[in-house]
Amino acid sequence: AIDTTAGERERQSLEPLLATPVARGRIMLGKLSATSAFAIASLFLTLVAFAVMLPQLPLTKLGLKFNLGPSVFLQLLLALAPVVLLASSLQTLIAANAKSYREAQSWLGLFTIIPAIPSMIMMVVPVKAQLWMFAVPLLAQHQAIMRLVRAEGIAPVEWAVLIGSGLAIASVAAAITARIYHRESLAVSA
Repeated sequence: AIDTTAGERERQSLEPLLATPVARGRIMLGKLSATSAFAIASLFLTLVAFAVMLPQLPLTKLGLKFNLGPSVFLQLLLALAPVVLLASSLQTLIAANAKSYREAQSWLGLFTIIPAIPSMIMMVVPVKAQLWMFAVPLLAQHQAIMRLVRAEGIAPVEWAVLIGSGLAIASVAAAITARIYHRESLAVSA
């Protein structure tokens, strides 16, 4: 994400791209789509690795039971897809705001730590899942993953909140990024 905006700005290849007759919003959506495609592919490969490796581990001897059949695999993909789109949107937004590639990297370092805090707290202080938790990105995915691997169900309203809130926040971030892409100062390297 940062290379497609901040990196191109530094290499001075963003200005000629933005000078083409293609709408800037479409250019931004193309960059966002490419980032999201790589992220979804990475997520898919990670889930495949878990599906292959978990049965090989002696988890039952440790008293652990994980449910990672094909149905759970698809549900995990569905639960994690909104946060992948959200992360791609936010990374593209950060890259568009950054003055350089290094600055974008610095901001993304913070970006990866802050959203993980609610999930870390939930691991230390477990709380029974409530509907509002499914509206908080990453906390919602944490709750969904825990329920799915424990073979517990997720209510349709919880699915709706999880997917809807993730897509809504991703859409807001993408809309803000699109506004930044319409600025003339975006193409100018620092």
